[in-house]
Amino acid sequence: MISRKATVTGVTTVEKHPAGANSTRTLSKSEPAQTLSTSLDGTLSLFRRIFNNDGTLKIRVINNMHNDKVRCGLIYIDGMIDRELVQEGIIRPLTSFDFTTADISKPAELMERVRTQVVNISDVIVSTNLEELISAVVAGKTLLLLDGYAGALNLNAQGWETRAITEPTTDKAVRGPREGFTESLLVNLTLIRRRMQNSDLKFIFSDIGTRSKTQVCICYMESLASPDILKELQGRLERIEIDHILDTGYLSELIRDEPYSPFEMIGSTERPDSVVSKMMEGRITVLIEGSPFALTLPFVFVENFQSSEDYYINYYYASFNRFLRVIGAFMSISIPALYVALVTFSQEMLPTMLLLSIATARLAVPFPTVVEAVLMLTIFEILREAGARIPTSIGQAVSIVGALVLGQAAVDARIVSAPMVIVVGLTGITTLLNPRLTGPLIIVRILLLLASFFMGIYGYFFALLGLVIHLMSLRSFGVPYMLGVGSIRPQDIKDTAIRAPWWHMHQRPAMIGARNMKRMASKKKARRP
Repeated sequence: MISRKATVTGVTTVEKHPAGANSTRTLSKSEPAQTLSTSLDGTLSLFRRIFNNDGTLKIRVINNMHNDKVRCGLIYIDGMIDRELVQEGIIRPLTSFDFTTADISKPAELMERVRTQVVNISDVIVSTNLEELISAVVAGKTLLLLDGYAGALNLNAQGWETRAITEPTTDKAVRGPREGFTESLLVNLTLIRRRMQNSDLKFIFSDIGTRSKTQVCICYMESLASPDILKELQGRLERIEIDHILDTGYLSELIRDEPYSPFEMIGSTERPDSVVSKMMEGRITVLIEGSPFALTLPFVFVENFQSSEDYYINYYYASFNRFLRVIGAFMSISIPALYVALVTFSQEMLPTMLLLSIATARLAVPFPTVVEAVLMLTIFEILREAGARIPTSIGQAVSIVGALVLGQAAVDARIVSAPMVIVVGLTGITTLLNPRLTGPLIIVRILLLLASFFMGIYGYFFALLGLVIHLMSLRSFGVPYMLGVGSIRPQDIKDTAIRAPWWHMHQRPAMIGARNMKRMASKKKARRP
């Protein structure tokens, strides 16, 4: 269980990371450091015992051609290193360097000479802690041991196959950048840095997972992000106790506010441009090694209806698209509930001809209206899930053909009525307008449907009122979840259900960008002459 109000504890150090930026890392108190033996053979035997039955561990002993008393050892994991870099940057210099003038009786000085004059690796760290060296090996680093020296050089010669940068599959856009995050944390940080070449961009690294030791990176703009939110995020990450982290979805569930709410409290995206735009509003981004998804926080409700493409097209069309998404979400949760409420309890509210048409269609149907609705909605969700899981080439065809065939067959067999097929089809289409809200909309739709079945139109409005109260009570890292919704201040609604022109959005969202609200010059100065 994770406390939501605890503060960050530990010792703060500054270290150099592969991303190329000085980053602050919070470390908790650890056990006393374990030191290595001065004997090269003894240290190599120790690593063989630690990695017993691990066939990927590679150990090589190297002798210098000019001085056979200089014996070195390399330890690395096969498949996680750049072989050419190890060969040209470590092995060849060690064997060919002239150590005839070296003082073998002073191993510390000899190791320093190796570090500064011999190896051709840019990232080199001297360590004498056994736990640190073990962690470095399993992370893909290469260890260089020297006979007589109780320590090792931690060399960053990592290199493994990664997926190429491609267009995101979950955040496709007609206009805008085509690059998406990959499973490599270093590549993802580079994609962000390319779009934000400013020293104000900061990276904080940590490891989460008692067994997986997954590297996690917090990205933020130092002059824009709230220090309180950053401190709270670090505290929640620090208190996570889990054996492994494989995706940002793990973190999202472990650090979110209101863990039992069906609505997402933390944003998720595969687009670097979307991440940068969020950070420029004062938000904080979390990335992990091995996941192409980035978390953005705080997250507010209106972000469910926003798309990165909205900022690359004309603001009239972008506002129209957002309005369609909002209407689609409302229709998705309301159409089945209103249909059941009107047909079951409030037939007098329907036009006579429409009521007669519905009654005629349901004349031979053996099930109540609510059973029809639940049955058809379940079948639609089965088809949607099947279409998403099977190969793309046939997924869409199976979904469309399955819906048409099953729907028509169910109507012909008098299992369901034709109006119910129309209701469910319209509900499913409007749900697809908001992929981020698919899960919450399904749950809310069922609750509204059951409330309408028991209490009619009154149950629908009571459940809708409860939904509004629930949304108004949510917080995302201290920021109201419904921020901007219901506000009458023009600046608060310029990027909510509509997208105002850029020259009108000269301030960042309130509370999120409260540290520096000014985004651009006033509209009179920003517009072209």
